[in-house]
Amino acid sequence: MTTILKGGCLAIYLLALVGLFTPLPFGAETPLLYTALFLLAAHLLEAVAMFRIVSRYPGPLATSLILTLLFGFLHWWPLRQQAA
Repeated sequence: MTTILKGGCLAIYLLALVGLFTPLPFGAETPLLYTALFLLAAHLLEAVAMFRIVSRYPGPLATSLILTLLFGFLHWWPLRQQAA
């Protein structure tokens, strides 16, 4: 299930990026762009609020922050569960 949700996040970001350069069906460029910006802003707030948990990632901190910006709680929730 997590893989499907992460794929959905990536699809929104990719379609929003494509929509910047080419028209999408049904005029979906603007809603996708706003959705992607909203997701990034929400995930940025998550990264700040959950920094203590995000920093538990076994790899580099920068990688964990990028993954949190892309996927939000889908990245840091398993880290929280491992430490509990």
